[in-house]
Amino acid sequence: MNKLIINVLCAFLFSTVAFSQTINDLINKVSLDSLVKTVNEFSGEVPTVVNGNTVTISSRISNNNDVAADYIKQKFQQFDNLTITDQVYSANGRNIIATQIGKTNPNDIYIVCAHYDSVTSYCADDNASGTATVLEIARILSAQCLDNTIVYALWDEEENGLLGANYYATQASNNGANILGVLNIDMMAYDGNNDNNFDIDVLPIANSIAMKDDLLNVLSTHGFNLVVNVVNPGTEYSDHSRFWNNGYSAVLVGESWATSDRTPHYHLPTDRIQYFNLPYYHELAKFIFAYMVTKGGLVNVDNTITTSGSTLTANQSSATYQWYNCDTDMAISGATNQSYAPTFNGTFAVEVTSGTCTERSECTLFNTLGLSSFNSDDIILYPNPVENELKIELKVGGEVTMSLFNISGKLIVTHTLQQRKNSINLKDVPSGVYFVNIRTSQKTGTYKIVKE
Repeated sequence: MNKLIINVLCAFLFSTVAFSQTINDLINKVSLDSLVKTVNEFSGEVPTVVNGNTVTISSRISNNNDVAADYIKQKFQQFDNLTITDQVYSANGRNIIATQIGKTNPNDIYIVCAHYDSVTSYCADDNASGTATVLEIARILSAQCLDNTIVYALWDEEENGLLGANYYATQASNNGANILGVLNIDMMAYDGNNDNNFDIDVLPIANSIAMKDDLLNVLSTHGFNLVVNVVNPGTEYSDHSRFWNNGYSAVLVGESWATSDRTPHYHLPTDRIQYFNLPYYHELAKFIFAYMVTKGGLVNVDNTITTSGSTLTANQSSATYQWYNCDTDMAISGATNQSYAPTFNGTFAVEVTSGTCTERSECTLFNTLGLSSFNSDDIILYPNPVENELKIELKVGGEVTMSLFNISGKLIVTHTLQQRKNSINLKDVPSGVYFVNIRTSQKTGTYKIVKE
């Protein structure tokens, strides 16, 4: 590797300046860990807490799925910038819907949706997989300001005749809602032959064909490891068809029924997460997310932070600011300037308001009080993103300690580095964003990495 490349890598990997988030940055936030946790809880594999009570979601059959609906509602309530609608439309029917109003074009609406009801116990693929993906997309996008309105919808009674989606679509049509696209997810986690095939089901109704083309463009632009089958005419046996019936653009995205590679556990209590192809599920979730963030349109507000010595600085200028202690999720009294000098070590975030847009940064680990910072060429970490092995090269002497923290500031692992070139095994560390802190008795540095 020549000197120029090394210098470029150092500047890219180890600068403490974090630039405004791009679509690719956000795609990398789609967490398989988060998806699996939600599927496990929602399909009844493990207990969870709903409305303060420890419960197991043992049923999502529509006449006995209020706990499941409450779980979804509780999840949405944890996210910022969402208006939640608990839409009870019949004795057994209950849609849970969250709306994120667009800052520029609030009447231009895109919907990402899935049904949450089931026909028997577990039903992890059908359709805890789609439900978890809608919730994961909401988790990430709700922290961003978007040009257009996004609706995150979980339908009831799909298994009883698409009743929940039909009610919503009919009401929307009657009210003249300007729905520009509906992406329906129904079963997306089974790939029995590992060929990464998936289906887009479409019909030439409204702008559905153009919507399909936009999906294909997202697929090629971001280089997802997926193979698409366009099914036209597509199936009408899922919720998207009720939007077709009302003249709206819609598609279905899911596992490859076109190549007969659907789960053999369809509509059986054996439909459990143990049969998921997890890398495939993760890739398809990232693809669906990429489409939704593209259609949502990111507003150009920089919610990132620069760390310099003893000071944190919001990168967005000409705005208003509020700094937060992430450990308590409380605003720090008087910390309302663009820069903030913490008086204690911890994790911190800033809420930036520019015009009508308010965004909060990721939590940033700060533990440099009393120590000076490394020079830019003292420490080299690569690759970033990292899959299994993180390489750390040192140009400093003395005892060196490496600590890995998650985004909330929790210590994950620590090592003493004794060689000039070190290799840290991160194979068992879940995917996500982490902070690597390297410290000697006199200097310290903290570097953000992405674990794939």
